Amino acid sequence: MMGSMSDRVELGVMVGDGIGREIVPATQRVMESAAGAYGLAIDWVPLELGFDAIASSGTAVPQATLDALVGLDAWIMGPHDSAAYPKEVRGDLAPGGVVRKTFNLFANVRPAAALPGVAAMSPNMDLVIVRENTEGLYADRNMAVGSGEFMPTPDIALAVGVFTRSACERIAHTAFELARTRRRHVTIVHKANVLTMTTGLFRDVCRQVGEQYPDVEVDDFHVDALAAHLVRRGADFDVIVAENMFGDILSDLTAELSGSLGTAPSLNMSETQAMAQAAHGAAPDIAGKNRANPTAMLLSSAMLLEWLGSRQSDERLAHAGSRIRQAVDATVASGVATADLGGQASTAEFTEIVDAHTRRR
Repeated sequence: MMGSMSDRVELGVMVGDGIGREIVPATQRVMESAAGAYGLAIDWVPLELGFDAIASSGTAVPQATLDALVGLDAWIMGPHDSAAYPKEVRGDLAPGGVVRKTFNLFANVRPAAALPGVAAMSPNMDLVIVRENTEGLYADRNMAVGSGEFMPTPDIALAVGVFTRSACERIAHTAFELARTRRRHVTIVHKANVLTMTTGLFRDVCRQVGEQYPDVEVDDFHVDALAAHLVRRGADFDVIVAENMFGDILSDLTAELSGSLGTAPSLNMSETQAMAQAAHGAAPDIAGKNRANPTAMLLSSAMLLEWLGSRQSDERLAHAGSRIRQAVDATVASGVATADLGGQASTAEFTEIVDAHTRRR
């Protein structure tokens, strides 16, 4: 575990499946360059997850991996392809869910901002979705044991949605604290006209927490109305706080509006630990073809370093995160892009140029 103002950072790394084998090593390379620019070194702790773990231990998330994560402040996780896992493990909780649930990573922070030079439907969008990550309308987050979905008969399927005041309060505080570092505006997402008690509780608790932040403007929208507003005027929003499923759906929408899901970063965090994980999936159709866009993973790692810098009161880590962000911006602004953004650069070529910008004094 990293101590305060140490010159070494120990981070767990789980490569995952599919394009994870390409974008995670690319991210490690750039992170090392960014850290090195400030006299820091990264000690990587490689941990099995996904297909490799299934082959060696019969489970996608071995207990040895979870045990190792306990001793680390932070880690990065590549995408996983759980839909393609062998039948005997396919019904298990997905690897990302296992880690989030084990370590109570209750906040999923997903920025959506257009990159310079990237064609975007909402080129002036610069917002962050703060998604409650442990309960809500996602059944797999709501049970001590099991997934929270039931079929009492073959023709009836039920799912459990859970909203607790404590979870609503802590995600609201995360959103309002973040807004204080940005444009001081929080938008609460709900569907209280239909889900009156559940999302109504979410809305009401978030508003109550907002009273503790008189310097932050607060409004709220039904989720369907907000989706329409995001398409029409996405640049008007700052921080959006949402329950689990609404946050997941809206963050994919805002990613596409601001450019591409391939550029969408994500940080899963608690008050003491954090995990960088790109918002996109494993893209098995292009895995191994040197075509994957590492941008989302790179920007997720930048968020991770900035989180660590804040937690450890070490500006060098925060600067390293900002350096990665600036290097990605400079690369894309110069016209270098992977195929998903309309360019011709391979994963390796894109990474090479980002790394060069990162190392530039």
